[in-house]
Amino acid sequence: AAVITGACRIRYIAHPKHDMIDVEHDWLLSRCLFGLCNQKCHVVKSSVGHIDFNNQKTTNNKKYLHNIVNIFSEDGMGKVVEIPADMTARDLCQLLVYKSHCVDDNSWALVEHHPLLGLERCLEDHELVVQVQASMNSESRFLFRKNYAKYEFFRNPTTFFPEHMVAWCQETNGTIPPSLLLQNLLAASSYPEIQGHLYVKEVGRKSWKKLYMFLRRSGLYCSTKGTSKEPRHLQLLADLEDSNIFTVVPAKKQHATPTEYEFCIKANKGRAELKELRILCAEDEQSRTCWMTAFRLFKYGIILYQNYKIPQQRKTLLSHFSAPVVSPPPQRSVSENSLVAMDFSGRIGRVIKNPLEAQSAAMEEGHAWRRSQRLNVLGCHSPLHHSSLSSAVIHVAQLWFHGRITREESHRIIHQQGQVDGLFLLRVSQSNPKAFVLTLCHHQKIKHFQILPVEDGQIFFSLDDGSTKFTDLIQLVEFYQLNKGVLPCKLRHPCTFVAL
Repeated sequence: AAVITGACRIRYIAHPKHDMIDVEHDWLLSRCLFGLCNQKCHVVKSSVGHIDFNNQKTTNNKKYLHNIVNIFSEDGMGKVVEIPADMTARDLCQLLVYKSHCVDDNSWALVEHHPLLGLERCLEDHELVVQVQASMNSESRFLFRKNYAKYEFFRNPTTFFPEHMVAWCQETNGTIPPSLLLQNLLAASSYPEIQGHLYVKEVGRKSWKKLYMFLRRSGLYCSTKGTSKEPRHLQLLADLEDSNIFTVVPAKKQHATPTEYEFCIKANKGRAELKELRILCAEDEQSRTCWMTAFRLFKYGIILYQNYKIPQQRKTLLSHFSAPVVSPPPQRSVSENSLVAMDFSGRIGRVIKNPLEAQSAAMEEGHAWRRSQRLNVLGCHSPLHHSSLSSAVIHVAQLWFHGRITREESHRIIHQQGQVDGLFLLRVSQSNPKAFVLTLCHHQKIKHFQILPVEDGQIFFSLDDGSTKFTDLIQLVEFYQLNKGVLPCKLRHPCTFVAL
C-alpha cells in the first residue's frame, strides 16, 4: 500500500518471505509522521491503498497538491522533482543534497536563471519554490549551485558596507562597530540609507546616465539635482516590495555597459521583457555588492537573519538527540603518561622536545602515509605506478580541479559561487601545458598563482619557485588550507559542481 500526504510519500513494501516492512521516504519523514499522529484517518484497503483524512479533503486544499519542478546542475543535466506547494527553497536544497549525496555545509542555493534576459538570482531560503516558478518564463529554469556569499555579510559586515556608502556612518564620528552596523541595518525602527553614484540605463534607450542614488526601505530613489536629499528632488525608480534584484550574465555584452559591474532590478508581476528591465551599473565590485546586499536586507529585514541562524539552531538541537552517552575516559597508565615523541630518521633515535617540531613531523608522516595509500590504489603493476605519473593524474578526481578551463571561465565560476575570501579552484595552465594555476578570491578580487613542476630526483609541484615542494597537487592544497604561506589568505572554500 502507498500512503501519500502533502509533505512526503511513503511506500510500504511487504516481503513475501519475511514479516517486515521497508519505508521509502522522499523527504522529511518526520513531517509526515507528525501529520499522521495528529489527524484522524482510515486506510482504504486495495492493491494500492491511500489515506483519506476525515477532517479535510486534500484534493481541495492546494497546500497538499504536488507540483513538478525541473532542477538543472552546472553541466546542463536536469532532474525532475515532485514537491508540495509549501516547500521552501531551503527544504528543496536539503532534498537535493540528500539525493545527490553532497556535503550539507549550508552553502547550497537554488538559482532563478533567465537565459533570454541574461539574469539570475539566488532564491532566499524562505521563498516558496512554486510561487517563484509561477512567475518564470517557459525557457527559464532553476539551477542547483554553491553560493558561499549568501550570508557572508553577517560574518563580515564592514567588508560589504563601506562607511562612505552608509549615510548613518557618515553622520557619526569614528569607526562603527560591526555589531552596531548590522543592528542598525536590521532594526525595523531604524531608517538606514545607502547612497552613491550609479549609472542608469534609461528605459527604451541605449544611453547611460550617472545619477546619485539613495536606497531606503521604501525603495530606490535617484536625485534630480546633484546629491540633494530633499523630497522634491527625489524620484522613485523601484519599489522593493514589488521587485527583486538580479545579477546580469554575461556582463558588458548585452547592454553596452560603461563598466562590468552591472545588476538589474526586475518587477515580480508579469513576465518582463528586456526593454522593461531597470539596468544599473556600479563603479567597482565592492559598491555593486553593497547595493545588492542592502537591497536584500531592506526588502526582507530580520527574516534574512533568521534564515542565517536556522542551520546553527538545527545543529545545536540535533546534537542533544544524536550525542552519545559519554562515559568518563579511562585513566591513563604511568607508561602512557611517559610517552614522548621520537625521531628515528637518523641512525639512532632522539627525543623531540619542541612541540612544533613534533607536530610538523606528525603532519609529514601523515602526508607520506596518504601518498603510499594512493600508490597502493594505483597498483604495483599499473603503468601509473611511477611517482611522477601518479602525481600527475591523482588530482583529477578532486572537486576543486576544473581541468582545461579558460581564465575567463574561472572568473565566471568564482563570481557565481560567491566572492568570499579563500574561494579557490585549480586548473591547467593555458600558457604552460606542464603547469597548473591556482585561482583564488581575496577581498572580492580574483588572483592567479602559477604552480610549476620542479625536478629534484622526481617531479614536485611548487607555488614559490621551489621553496616549498609537494609530491602532488592534493598535498599542495591540503598545506595551503592550513597555512597561508605566500598566498594572501588560506584556501577555505573549493569551487565545486554537483551532478544531479
